[in-house]
Amino acid sequence: MTLFIHLLEFFDIKSFLLFLAVFLLAFDYIKSKPPRNFPPGPWSLPFIGDLHHVNANSVHLQMLQFSKKFGPVFSIKFFGPRIAVINGLKHVREVYQADSFADRPDMPLLTDLFGDKGLIFSSGYAWKQQRRFALHTLKNFGLGKRSLEPSILQECRSLNEALLNEQGRPFDPQWLVNNAVSNIICVLVFGERFEYTDDDFQSLLKDINELVYREGGIWARLYNIFPWLMRRVPGPHEKIFSLLRKLTAFVQKKIDEHQADFDPSNPRDYIDCFLDEMEKLKEDKAAKFSLENLCYCTMDLFIAGSETTSTTLYWGLLYMINYPDIQRKVQEEIDRMVGSSRQPSVADRENMPYTDAVIHETQRFGNILPFNLGRRATKDTHVGNYTIPKGTTVIGTLTSILFDETEWETPHTFNPGHFLDAEGKFRRRENFLPFSTGKRVCLGEQLARMELFLFFTSLLQRFSFSPPDGVEPSLTYKLGATHSPQPYQLCALPR
Repeated sequence: MTLFIHLLEFFDIKSFLLFLAVFLLAFDYIKSKPPRNFPPGPWSLPFIGDLHHVNANSVHLQMLQFSKKFGPVFSIKFFGPRIAVINGLKHVREVYQADSFADRPDMPLLTDLFGDKGLIFSSGYAWKQQRRFALHTLKNFGLGKRSLEPSILQECRSLNEALLNEQGRPFDPQWLVNNAVSNIICVLVFGERFEYTDDDFQSLLKDINELVYREGGIWARLYNIFPWLMRRVPGPHEKIFSLLRKLTAFVQKKIDEHQADFDPSNPRDYIDCFLDEMEKLKEDKAAKFSLENLCYCTMDLFIAGSETTSTTLYWGLLYMINYPDIQRKVQEEIDRMVGSSRQPSVADRENMPYTDAVIHETQRFGNILPFNLGRRATKDTHVGNYTIPKGTTVIGTLTSILFDETEWETPHTFNPGHFLDAEGKFRRRENFLPFSTGKRVCLGEQLARMELFLFFTSLLQRFSFSPPDGVEPSLTYKLGATHSPQPYQLCALPR
């Protein structure tokens, strides 16, 4: 402190401020200077990095432009330290399937929100143990198996009844669809479903939607750039933490209820099985089978099992009102292969190539997770012609794969023909990776595929969807942690 006073006496205030500015600029330059043989990228400004180069509403598209300029592997700085951005199927697979990129990055906001807990943002031994346990447990309750189909079909019937109650009037389908999809994972995790008239649960779903949106917003980015400041000042970023606290309170209440009547001989759901595993592995502290981690793992399953699939269906209904000819063809195939006397089943999918193609194109064109989820290099690794140093955050852009102009015939058009051969049969595409790839591939992929087919075909079997009278449908989107439609309304007319 004495030294600081002497310095103030020696320098006048202008000189001090000039010295401070030069010092901070030099510090930022040294800290941000890319290592040798690091991927190239745009010219960055001190502190804010490349924020001046990007539009927050279309950054996923701008990454494609940077890729054309700097190559499939380039670097950018807007989350704090400079990160490596990986584009194209070849390089994304190389990175995301490598053991050296299995960990999650150290990002201040995610660290302050989740730490190294849960299933999505944890790393290392604890993540491996939790993922293994979650996959094994959920499979025992029907994940990815036909035994879960009756529960989904029952939820399809409940959703159809809710749409009938709208009586053809304009409404926003987002929360009904979200509730229906969420009920599937709720049964697996909590052992119960929630009525569409449950205002508290509807409010919780809206909180989750807002949380996911804000996690990818400008205030989240500023938090990652200036964590030392954002942790100390009030602002809109505090809403992210309050939303998470509300979700945590909901999940913790469910855990408390399970503890009150827990019977290890009769596990009802994921929470019961976790409580049982806690007792079995109480000596293995590193595996993190604790009540705190149970809360975070349950939240991860709840959010992931609700948000992405329901957002895909929300896109699907929007595409149907934008492309009525495609909707009509789907309905003709449903009428031909299923009829109206029974519900569609998973077994029908192989006989419904056009419907399957429309669902796949919805996933491709909807591009729910344009940036995938980031990874962190656990050791110095070569990618392409460049070196990615240990600790570097790496993002593999799914946009570069799902919209690759060299692989898709009409990448920027909603075209089910992308998934049909010359004879109208369904064809798989190597560049179709909406669930990511590698060791962290979405653990609910098979459940999501089943849900998408059954909910989509059930809705199109019973209803024709159209925009409200006088309203021109639009494909506008909002970009947060996910890429989702702007709120819209439609009319569901019984067939």
